[in-house]
Amino acid sequence: MARDLGLDRDELPKYLEYLEKAELVSMLQMKANGDAILRKMDKLYLHNPNVAHVLSGEKPDIGNARETIFLCWTKQQFETLASPISDFEIEGKTFEVGGPGKGKKQISGAKEGYVVKDDIEYAFGNQIPLWIFGFLY
Repeated sequence: MARDLGLDRDELPKYLEYLEKAELVSMLQMKANGDAILRKMDKLYLHNPNVAHVLSGEKPDIGNARETIFLCWTKQQFETLASPISDFEIEGKTFEVGGPGKGKKQISGAKEGYVVKDDIEYAFGNQIPLWIFGFLY
C-alpha cells in the first residue's frame, strides 16, 4: 500500500492512524501479545458504510458494506478483532458476516461461532440477524 501511495513504509502507519482518529477508516488487527501488537493491520475498512456510497459513485460491494457496518456497530462496545478463521472475533467468539444464504463452513472450526446474516428477521441457533447489532451503536 505504501508503494502504491508513494510513501515510505514507516510513514504509512502514521497516516492510517490519522485517518482512524479522524473516523474515516477503521483498522482491524488480529489478537496479539507483546511485540506482535506493533505489527501491521490485517484489514482496513471505511469507518462507516455510508462513506462507500459517496466515494464509489455507484452501489458499493454489499459484502464489504455488511462487514463495515458490523465493525462500526460492534467496536462501540467491544474490542473487535480480525479472526484467523472467519471475519471477526469478539471476546473469543467468532463471527462470519454474510447474506441470507451464508453457510456455516467458515465457523466450523470455531469453539464458539456465529453466522451474522443480512436480510433475515430473527435469530435461530447460531444465526443472528445483522440488524440486531445496530442496538450496540
